[in-house]
Amino acid sequence: MTSFDAIVIGGGHNGLVTAATLAKAGRKVLVLEAGGEVGGAARTEEFAPGFRVSSVAHLLNRLHPEMVKTLELEKHGLRFGRTDFLPSVALSKDGPPLVLHGAYGEVLTGASASEQSAWKELRAQLLRYAGILKPFLSRRPPDLAGMSLLETAGLGQTALALKKLGKEDMRDFLRVLLMNVADLLDEQLADIRLKGLLAFDATLGSHLGPRSPTSLLGLYYRLAGETASTAGAQALPQGGMGAVIAAIRTAAEKAGVVIRVSAPVAKIIVEKDRAVGVTLDNGEVLHARTIVSAINPATTFLHLVGPREIDTGFMRKVKNIRMKGDAAKLNLALDRPPQFTGVDAAGHRGRLVIAPSPDHVERAFNPCKYGEFSPEPVMEITLPSLADPSLAPSGACVLSAVVQYAPYALKEGWDAGKPKFLEAIMAQLESYAPGIGKNVIHAELLTPVDIEARYRMPGGHWHHGELQADQMLISRPVSGWSGYDTPIEGLFLAGAGSHPGGGVSGAPGLNAARRIIAMKG
Repeated sequence: MTSFDAIVIGGGHNGLVTAATLAKAGRKVLVLEAGGEVGGAARTEEFAPGFRVSSVAHLLNRLHPEMVKTLELEKHGLRFGRTDFLPSVALSKDGPPLVLHGAYGEVLTGASASEQSAWKELRAQLLRYAGILKPFLSRRPPDLAGMSLLETAGLGQTALALKKLGKEDMRDFLRVLLMNVADLLDEQLADIRLKGLLAFDATLGSHLGPRSPTSLLGLYYRLAGETASTAGAQALPQGGMGAVIAAIRTAAEKAGVVIRVSAPVAKIIVEKDRAVGVTLDNGEVLHARTIVSAINPATTFLHLVGPREIDTGFMRKVKNIRMKGDAAKLNLALDRPPQFTGVDAAGHRGRLVIAPSPDHVERAFNPCKYGEFSPEPVMEITLPSLADPSLAPSGACVLSAVVQYAPYALKEGWDAGKPKFLEAIMAQLESYAPGIGKNVIHAELLTPVDIEARYRMPGGHWHHGELQADQMLISRPVSGWSGYDTPIEGLFLAGAGSHPGGGVSGAPGLNAARRIIAMKG
């Protein structure tokens, strides 16, 4: 029987990053993926004959530069430069759009001179404040009960960075940290299109509206991410997100990682409080000194480990992780590219956002609180086949949209609600791109329930748990266990449910691997 130093459960991008990092450190690693291919919710899939699309995640805005460097992804075909950065286009029904160019609005067009000036000041402030939080996102959270010298030094560096802001900025940073994003925007901006775009970005993927307390944290989380080592930038990879997965997989396999697909794990074997192996659905047993779960933490403990092996206090915390998704994914196969009102050719190749104002985003969120979908949803749209014609037949076009708000637990049930929600989305698209409905060859709408079933994500939540103040940093996935280790010796976490959270960054996977290596796991 072939033996391994480490078995990684889950072949999403974080699982592959963990495996590749461990293998480069000399470990013999096996990845077990339940699905028929690796990549999880970041793979590229065919959804209609000849039409391919990034499955759920469809933009890169936080690929961890340390991960890219460690795995030498550029050697494996992953390349991004500043010319690849996408503009963000705030759509308008009856006039020209407002556009953030470059790395999250280095240049703003379509707004008044006074608004451009106000945005320049706010953007610089947001990037400064996000920069204070960025180091926390790129390393293991400190263990407050027993901090090492290195962790203490890291906190000291953060305190120093805070002090360097200056007295006025430091006070303001602390004032706005847990603020809602709508109030901050109202303080500094006037254009409702710009405020709507920023409100959308702050709440995307969260069960929050712009006026929900702490919603500003979502904007910091976005701006703490990097693409091509540039904060706030976003890019659309050639070949879709699957191209990113392909580069990470190549790095893993070249380092010696063995990958098995269609190999679902039924149980993590625990002996004397230590994880020693796994049992597959087919009954096969595999042993390793280190077991890494890169899937949802609730699935890991509630189903693969089971309550007998862990104390009730810990299990209660795990059961209480909030992870009911509010975002749906729409994939449209179109017989020709759509024309959004007032948008030029460069804008159509960018990121198109329907979020006319913070109030509109808030109104879209309100029904979600009561188990209803938004009748006027907000959404982020890309047309990836314009930049990469391989994704669609000649002359045709792919539309990919992440849509909010679509509550996981829809009161009427998604069997009844899905056609109605699709109708609401198409009506919204039609008002910004007249005639688009006539060009639809095929529509695929993935609700949070569909995302849960297809990508094995409980609650259909791509962060594997709400990314809110009480479920971040030292409280992710649960308080007392934020550093990738678990109450079971030899079992580690490495997925989006771990610190720092979801999005295609690879940070949880890289941090977990470094923790295992440091512990000689």
